[in-house]
Amino acid sequence: MVAFGLLAGVLSGVLAMTDQDANSGGPNDPPAAPPSGALSAREPAQGNFSAKSALHLRTAGTALVNWWRAVTIQGLCVALLWLIGLLLLKVPLAPVWALIAGLMTLVPNIGGVIALLGPAFSILVSKPDMYRLCFLLGMYAVIVVIDQLMLQPLIMKRVTRVPVWASILVPIVLGIVIPFWGILLAPPLLAIVYAFRRPSQS
Repeated sequence: MVAFGLLAGVLSGVLAMTDQDANSGGPNDPPAAPPSGALSAREPAQGNFSAKSALHLRTAGTALVNWWRAVTIQGLCVALLWLIGLLLLKVPLAPVWALIAGLMTLVPNIGGVIALLGPAFSILVSKPDMYRLCFLLGMYAVIVVIDQLMLQPLIMKRVTRVPVWASILVPIVLGIVIPFWGILLAPPLLAIVYAFRRPSQS
């Protein structure tokens, strides 16, 4: 009986110790859950970050869409100028060459030369005439000046809010720093930069 009493006392002490360890948590127990205040403090920060990212992406996308609109308007104007000049010179396939010239506005500098090759080849093949060829070269020079110094800066300023001086100077600088690609990437980059500058200025 005494042995049973001692055994019962030892077991009750062991059970009491295990209950205390379970309540206090041992070193191998999983860490306690963080307080709800920490989670509530992180969630607004993540929400603000995602909202800012979405806003920046929306601003850049809108700038690129506006740049594409400006390029489309510029291409249509250049195509119309080419069509009028080629019809006056009676160049064969004038609408086709005018459409190609409008599409070549997407390729700065080289695009104008590519647009010139088709009409010049048509004149030389159909009825070789040096006077018409000289008039074609003069028309090309006039269209390039109108496009580069008037149409592109004004359209970029009206549609994408890019200043005239930036649309003329930045492609030249980037063309020197990164040949060809700098000129090609300058207009969309300008549109994005000034799209981000407008909210801060307003």
